[in-house]
Amino acid sequence: MAKVLRAEAFQVDVPVETLRTDAVQQFIKQETVFVEITTDDGRTGLGYAYTIGTGGSSVLALLRDHLLPRLAGKDARRIEHIWHDLFACTRSTTVGAITSLALAAVDTALWDLHCLRAGEPLWRMAGGFRQEVPLYDTEGGWLHLSTEELVKGAKETAQQGWQGIKMKVGKPDLAEDVERLEAVREAVGERFAIMVDANQSMTAAEAIRRADAFKNVDLTWLEEPLPADDVSGHVKLAQKTTIPIAVGESLYSVAQFREYLERGAASIIQVDAARIGGITPFLKVAHTAEAFNADVCPHFLMELHVSLAAALPNGKFVEHIPQLRAITKGELTVHNGHALAPDTPGLGIDWDRDAMDDLRVA
Repeated sequence: MAKVLRAEAFQVDVPVETLRTDAVQQFIKQETVFVEITTDDGRTGLGYAYTIGTGGSSVLALLRDHLLPRLAGKDARRIEHIWHDLFACTRSTTVGAITSLALAAVDTALWDLHCLRAGEPLWRMAGGFRQEVPLYDTEGGWLHLSTEELVKGAKETAQQGWQGIKMKVGKPDLAEDVERLEAVREAVGERFAIMVDANQSMTAAEAIRRADAFKNVDLTWLEEPLPADDVSGHVKLAQKTTIPIAVGESLYSVAQFREYLERGAASIIQVDAARIGGITPFLKVAHTAEAFNADVCPHFLMELHVSLAAALPNGKFVEHIPQLRAITKGELTVHNGHALAPDTPGLGIDWDRDAMDDLRVA
């Protein structure tokens, strides 16, 4: 038995490591909501979710008021049962970001326990396809950076042997977007992957126009060109361009991903374990994508997603945005341009509890 004895939720606010901007917003801080679950077999699992500036207290309230009380006495090994029980008790607030984030904090804690109990790392318990995944950098591609800064960052990334860089697009002037992309492509050559992210900032007509203007840059994908609920717009765009369309960070259910895939609206799936509701639905999305012969390139959370992407046969890339260094003791291991999934039992994240306490929100 692994009966839940105690479940606690708390929030840690982690400052951003550098200025991060895109076409619609600025990354203010990472409100990190943790759930710690202790079971009667003497084990403790720690899971988490996040926001980029607002909503953390709402996730915390949902956990404390409604979800965590339902965990008392539950068998922590029954992860699917617990996920569906918690989902059912919050039906009036699903599908939605706050509920998904709260579910994710619980679910990742249960998976941490699951892996600790087995004495195995997450990448193996979630599928074990490989241990390392190609890495691309987003940290050097923010919208506020000058063309010279973008070129410098891209060259440094390529020299390190990494596989690519992602740049933000959505400048008011299309010509400026094109100039920035062409400068980076010229600097790094044809074999280096360049991804772009519009952060839901465009109409379908504008996305089609810009995709056509970007065609000579040979992009690996165009990410979130339109609002996430505009599936029809994504279908039109996908039919008008040969650039692969990537979506996922703003989708909150398995069914939403299925619709995109069924309608041919996207071919790169960027599911986020926190925003989809945890590892349990993350894997369902990933396997659905595999059935549609689509790659999975998770959004953000590299410390967790390196293990999940490694577990999958269709795990294509890990995104490099360091954000947990203030509250962890280790760094993402990189070898020959690939991120290496940790081999330690559990989620594989070496939390610094003292640092977490220092940044804990009262």
